[in-house]
Amino acid sequence: MAKTVLVVDDDPTQRRLIQAVLDREGYAVVHAESGGEAIDRLTKGGGADVVLLDLVMPGLSGLETLAEARTAGVSTPVIVLTANGGIETVVKAMQAGAQDFFVKPVGPERLLVGVRNALQMTQLTAEIGRLKKHQSGRSSFDDMVGDSEPMRMVKALGQRAAKSTIPVLITGESGVGKEVIARALHGASDRAGKPFIAVNCGALPANLVESILFGHEKGAFTGAHEKHAGKFVEANGGTLFLDEIGELPLDMQVKLLRALQEGEVDPVGGKRPVKVDVRIVSATNRDPAQQVKEGAFREDLFYRLNVFPIEAPALRERRADIPALVEHFIARFNVEEGKRVAGCSPETLALLQGYDWPGNVRQLENAVYRALVLADSPLLQPHDFPAISGVAVPLETASISTSEVVRPVAPSDDAAHDSPVRITDERGHVRTLEEIERDLIQHAIEVYSGHMSEIARRLGIGRSTLYRKVREQGLEEQIKEAG
Repeated sequence: MAKTVLVVDDDPTQRRLIQAVLDREGYAVVHAESGGEAIDRLTKGGGADVVLLDLVMPGLSGLETLAEARTAGVSTPVIVLTANGGIETVVKAMQAGAQDFFVKPVGPERLLVGVRNALQMTQLTAEIGRLKKHQSGRSSFDDMVGDSEPMRMVKALGQRAAKSTIPVLITGESGVGKEVIARALHGASDRAGKPFIAVNCGALPANLVESILFGHEKGAFTGAHEKHAGKFVEANGGTLFLDEIGELPLDMQVKLLRALQEGEVDPVGGKRPVKVDVRIVSATNRDPAQQVKEGAFREDLFYRLNVFPIEAPALRERRADIPALVEHFIARFNVEEGKRVAGCSPETLALLQGYDWPGNVRQLENAVYRALVLADSPLLQPHDFPAISGVAVPLETASISTSEVVRPVAPSDDAAHDSPVRITDERGHVRTLEEIERDLIQHAIEVYSGHMSEIARRLGIGRSTLYRKVREQGLEEQIKEAG
């Protein structure tokens, strides 16, 4: 999903110039001709990811607009535009809450760097907030990504269940995010901030299940060199999440049922039971009712755990959430990997939404992670997801062989059609390097639809160098037409 940049300037020419640069990088650009119009958009609907704000405007000035936006609680990063780069003006803007400033006229490279820095700072702040909530056990249903109908149902059920200590059983395929729902349940309850202990029952060694869950005393068995509290005691006062509960051995299911009924656990080798106050949330990717029929799961324990069932939908059942999930993962991995990927191209997003995702959200997360780490353009392209698209990284579209350069060729009626960029003139002599370079850049502009980052990468030059050559060669109009 493209990031939205709000350009606030009373000069239509400035707005068009800024939009031309941002459009080519895949940003969605919206305009406001006055401070009042900008305030309305930011506070009443629409919003933006970054604001470019002119300081000198009729009516509400840029500084007044910024101050009013901050007073209204708008935290969107703001970059101010000024024709006067005096230190006093800059200081006032920064004190009012601006993140950066540009002195007009601003160069394309400086503009793009500023916008990317602002977005990256927003992502970093959001990621820090997410990690703090995660670590403190205060993640709630508001932090869950997705607003499709199936997810609205999950959130509604979860919020109702969170108001009590009722046992919850979350079912769904592997990778759908059952632990995310469990953490949201915990964070939305009055146990938020208390321990949230997750146990994968399928990963517990058979001979240590009882010790890990209920604890043991020192010397209770060979290797028990010290006392161990157990997961129930660790979760005391908070929530114990039993993932893949269907994998728990039958003999342990009996002891688990007693712990749930009596509110106490018997440590291995202990002389007396230990009282615990634990809210139980369990999850499974199997059909527990079918397991009961097959004798693989105790019926009494099933009824004890299945008091309030919640079914987590598969990703293919909530395709409308894929753009938001992709945006979330890109923001997170940008912070973790120090990347600056702006989003996905429309073709890529259509590809991802059309795929069935047998591994669900976990598979999507891993696919975006791989694509972002290997991406070399601001927008993720279909070839960044080769396992899904079946498309490999495209080869260079134009190449010049050594023989073409060093050896004149005879004139031919087909000479103009040998290559998109002609190496020789009508008489078979090599054209000047400046002429070839101009034609090559012009051809690249057409092939890559004016996308300057991709053009620069394909030509093997920096973007600032490319912009300079475009100006020198008088190719600005071709860029506008291609865009």
